[in-house]
This record gives sequence, C-alpha cells and structure tokens, in this order.
Amino acid sequence: MRFLVQKYIAGLLLVAVIAFAAGCESDQSVHQVSAPPGLKTYRHAMDQAPTSLDPTQAANVYANHVVVNAYDTLYAYKYLARPYQLKPNLAADFPTVSADGLTYTIRIKPGVRFVDDPCFPDGRGRELLAEDFVYSIKRQFDPKNQPQGAWLWQGRIAGLDEWKAAGSDYDQPASGLRAIDRYTLEIRLTRPYPQLVDTFAQGYSAIVPREAAEKYGKALGVHPVGSGPFRLVSYDSSRVVMERNPYYRQEPVDLQAEGYDPVEQAYTGIEAIEGRSPPFLDRLEIDFITESSAAWTSFNKGNEVQFTTVPIEQIDRVLADKNPIRLRPEYAARFHMYSGLEAGFVFTAFNMDFPELGYSPDPERNRRNKALRCAIIKAYDWEARNQSWYFGLATYFPGIIVPVSPEYDPDLSRDSVTLDVAGARRLLRDNGWTPENLPTLVYGTTAGVTERLFFEQFRAWMRAIGFPHDKVVRKTYATFGDISRAWKRGELPLVAKGWGLDYPDAENTLQLFYGPNGSPGSNDANYRNPEYDRLYERSSVMLASPERTAIYRRMNQMVTDDCVAMTGLSRTRIYLWHKNVVAVPDREIVGGFFLKYVDVLPVAQTRPEG
Repeated sequence: MRFLVQKYIAGLLLVAVIAFAAGCESDQSVHQVSAPPGLKTYRHAMDQAPTSLDPTQAANVYANHVVVNAYDTLYAYKYLARPYQLKPNLAADFPTVSADGLTYTIRIKPGVRFVDDPCFPDGRGRELLAEDFVYSIKRQFDPKNQPQGAWLWQGRIAGLDEWKAAGSDYDQPASGLRAIDRYTLEIRLTRPYPQLVDTFAQGYSAIVPREAAEKYGKALGVHPVGSGPFRLVSYDSSRVVMERNPYYRQEPVDLQAEGYDPVEQAYTGIEAIEGRSPPFLDRLEIDFITESSAAWTSFNKGNEVQFTTVPIEQIDRVLADKNPIRLRPEYAARFHMYSGLEAGFVFTAFNMDFPELGYSPDPERNRRNKALRCAIIKAYDWEARNQSWYFGLATYFPGIIVPVSPEYDPDLSRDSVTLDVAGARRLLRDNGWTPENLPTLVYGTTAGVTERLFFEQFRAWMRAIGFPHDKVVRKTYATFGDISRAWKRGELPLVAKGWGLDYPDAENTLQLFYGPNGSPGSNDANYRNPEYDRLYERSSVMLASPERTAIYRRMNQMVTDDCVAMTGLSRTRIYLWHKNVVAVPDREIVGGFFLKYVDVLPVAQTRPEG
C-alpha cells in the first residue's frame, strides 16, 4: 500500500509541476519591481501572508517578519550567532534580577522615536517611554483585541490576570508591571520564569503607542506605528512594502558581537556591513507567494524576488549532492545557499474537544477514542511523507521535543512514527470500530495544489486501515489566516500545522499541550492531563538542568502515550539568494530580525538561463 500511495502522489505531483510550468504566472502573478529608480531595494519571498500586523496577532512567522521590523522589542537575537543568543535591542542591557528571581528591572534606551504618524500631535512621532511597554503588554490581556499572545505571561506577571478580570482599564495599574520612571521598567513575577527575557524578543511584545491603538482600533492591523528599522508603505494579501525609518537609532554593526563565524559565513560577503548602522535598505518588499513554483519562477527572472526556498520539484535539478547538500555548479555560480534543520516541526494534533475522537463523558467511549487515535497514528506514513515532499532530506522523530532542542531524547521509542497498518487495523477491530461507526475526519487545508496533495495522501493512508472514502473530507480555507482562526476557535477535529520555536528551549513545544493554553491559546489540541500540567508548572520555574530535562522527557512520553498527535517532522531548509544580496537569511526563532541587516550591492547578479 505504501508503494501505491507514493506512486499516486508522485503522479499527482508530476501533473501539478507540469501545470505550474505551463501556467503558474496566470495562477499567481508576481508583482513587478515598482520601486522608484535609485532606491536600494530588497525583495524577499514568503509562502503565506499575515492577516494582521497588530502585535496582539503576531502568532506566526509571517506576521513576525513584518512586526519585528515595524516595531521595537526589548530584546532580539544576535544576527549571526548559532546556536541562537539573545541580545539587548530597545533595552539598554540585560535585566537586573532579584535574588529570588521574581523581580526584573530593565532600562530602555532614551531618545528612541516612534515614526511620524497622524495619531500624534502635529503628526510628529514622540519619544518611546517605559510606559509604552506596560501599555503594550496590557493589550495582550484586553479581550477586545482578541489577543493571541497572553499565554506567554498569564499567571506569571503579577496582577495582569486580575487587571483583565477587573475590566481591562488601561488607566488602572497592574501590580506586577510598571514604569518606575521614563526609561525604567519593573516586572514582578508570581513565580520564577526562566524564559521571561526570551518572550520580550517576540513580536507579541512589540511596543505600540497608545495614541495609535486608540486612533486606529482594529485598523492597527493594517497600519502599524512603531519605532523599528522600517515603516509601512503598503500592505495587502500579496505583498508588504516598507521603507527605511529615518529616525531609527544609529547603532554600528559589530560582527564579532553578533556572533560572526568567518569559516561558515564569510562567503556571504557579510563583512561589508561591519561598522555601519542599519538599516541599509531604502525599501524592503516582502512578496507572499503561496505556490513554490511561482516563487521559483520569480526568483529566476533576476529582476523580481531575490530570495527563495528550493521547491521540492527542483531539488534534483538544483542540487549536485544531498549529503552534504551542495549546489550544482551553474547554480553555485549565481546564488548563495544556506541549508540546515529547522528549529521547529510539522505535526497534526487531534482536537480533544471533539467527542467523536477526543474526550467523551462516557468512559468506555473515551477508551475507544484513544484506540482510534492510536490507530490513526500507526497509519501515518512518515517515511512516505519525507520522500514525497522533502526528498528524504527531513528528519522525523517521535514526540514533541524537536531535534534541535538540547533536551531532545534520541532514545525515545520510534513506534509512534513507524508505519504499522496491520497494527492499526487490529486496534480498530479490537475496540469495536467498523467502517459504519468510524467518525468523519475533517482535514482542514488552505487552497492550493500542494495542500490538496497533502490531503489526498492522508486520505489514502486512512482508507488503508478501513476508513470509507467519504469519511475523510477536506475543508478548504482561502488563506492561512482563515485556517489559523479556525484552529484558534477549535473548529477542526484535526490541526495539521507547523510550529517554529519562539526560543531555543523545549518548553516552547511542551507548552503546546499545557491545559490552560487551550483554544484560543497555543494548545490547539485542547489536551488536558492533570499530571502533565503539574509537571509543566514544576519545570517552568526551573533553570536548565539534568532534572529539568528528565521532567521534559517524561512529559514528552505522556503526549506520545496518550496518542494526542501525529508527530513529528523537522524540515531541512534550503535557502537561495542572489549574490548581490549581502545577507544571512533566516526564518527560525522569530524570523525577521535579519532583514534590517540586509544590503544590496549596486551591480545586479547575472540572471540564470532558462
């Protein structure tokens, strides 16, 4: 059956590639360069568009790429350091922390200005103050904003939950969050939170002036007003255009401080920005191109997008070797390349709030539902998915702690990622499941050929264990934002998504299954296990240690044993960019910080043939 599924998918993929080659520009045209002559412009490409640029909605990598460039965060990640390391951004330094780990004092840099905007008196941007940070975090606890970032701080910063319960009045204080003076913040915690500083590098923590939020309301999502390196020119579902913020603070680049590795990174020409103050671009454009073949076509034209990932259908054409990954000479002569395992994973969670396959008030149905979930997991063919979609370059693994995390357990049993059709059929039979009483599996996707193929592959696996054809159905959403909202509202029984680490700590994936983070929080599975939650709360106050790692791994095993998700796979990223672009591109760990360091050389790169 695996061979038949792979052959079927390969045939569909071939048809899709031919269709794209013949007509991708008519399906999804890519904007021509529209920048005024003489401006230094860089055109980036991403595969989805954000639905809002309001930091309260910065729930995905697409929004964060824009938010962290329009707004400031207290901290950021060093441009070049791998593994990732935090650095002060708007903050003048790292916090002063009390002996009990509960009080953080942070100084911010004076003289930072918001961009000019009609929301300010006379249209002139005012100075950013500590109180603006207090206001911005409160916005994540105001139900009117339908915020998605409160999970980072709920139950942790003293007084914020109480402030919300009292009516979210911005003129009233939250006891654990205050501005001591114009440039000094004090944050008091209810319990130690070792990841607190990491959260202040998130797009969720970006600093919004009250004047802008009150003037624009919901429209702030399309009209950001910040103090970041760029300011918005235009935004729609196909593209964001930004221009240099003329008031952005002057901070010369120190490559050594940014973690520069001349052995690994000199090929990018990054030494050219040493001692200069970013941003280096006059104009930044981010094109949202959902079909990879359309992005590839645009990239190869030479005068459109200057960055792309390598589409799967181009792997054999572009790569000379896969281990190690190496470009063919004709591509190496024209493009820079980076490859590496993503800091994240793709997985499919069961929404446990659906009694058809999750929690049921009937204990017997609960038991049978668990058997159903375990059977579906056994039918999920990770090797086929890796070969069909990632040319065998991805890494699939059991559990929810990803391979790049220091707490990853290489010895965890691989049963949950091993295809076992016979075992799945036996589980269904032994627990009373028949084609007649199996529930309907609704598989949500965005529109597009690739997404349809993902679904067809999944449906073939389910049919192999006895699901009737009409009991595995696809529900299509127009955009990523639409399906993301459906996940947050708990509308789908299956949540197939990718998660990129917000910070380099396995806690960031373990919180995806913490009970209080249920929808509309990050726990799309709505998994509720008192012992898991107890261990999560215990480990969440601990610094990195062998004891904490052991707890993390116990939690990982619990999610696996409860058959809560089909997981997981980390993709190998292969990035290409034009050789006249000076950059080390990235989309991991709150991607987008690198864009302010991008420079473009005056001599355009020669276009590749064909």
